[in-house]
Amino acid sequence: MSADDTTAAGSTTTETTPPPSARAAIIHGDDGLDRCSWPGADAEYRRYHDEEWGREQRDPRALYEKLCLEGFQAGLSWITILRRRPAFREVFHGFDSERVAAMTEADVLRLLGDERIIRHRGKIEATISNARATLALDVPLDELMWSFAPPRAPESARPRAWADVPAVTPESTAMSKELRRRGFRFVGPTTMYALMQATGMVDDHFVGCFRAQHP
Repeated sequence: MSADDTTAAGSTTTETTPPPSARAAIIHGDDGLDRCSWPGADAEYRRYHDEEWGREQRDPRALYEKLCLEGFQAGLSWITILRRRPAFREVFHGFDSERVAAMTEADVLRLLGDERIIRHRGKIEATISNARATLALDVPLDELMWSFAPPRAPESARPRAWADVPAVTPESTAMSKELRRRGFRFVGPTTMYALMQATGMVDDHFVGCFRAQHP
């Protein structure tokens, strides 16, 4: 496991890390839908689960954004990042890699004073260096990242319980290794598996979730 994926206490969190109260994989919502339990009752988190998480994403800018936000999430809850996403998009120029790559130390200092985002120098600097690494690629970012997507698992392999969902896979480890080789930061294997889940490279909606029946 990479230090990029680990909190100061040594624990690991991802977008789908269940709250302490979560015991079942599925909850029945007040809207009548059965869904994965990790969003809980939070309306914004549920919308993210229902409309974004696990849907195939191949847009290079969206993948760069996701790569950076997953890095910001390391050691924190995803809802913390999700609620700040509009501000992240504003300060990082809509995650336009060319504009982000041109940001300077003065920009870093300015962002360190912006309470709307996560004020972590290493993660801010990684977002800028990851933009530069993206521009230096000899293949499009989407092609590179999707080259590590595993074959689509059969429906019989869909997870039924939390224990069925891995934190790291050979594919996420390989993606992490290659991205690091190409100069990317905050791209540990656990972070990359969370990205694979979020962008539809793998489908980890639990059996019984309405999204499992209607992807």
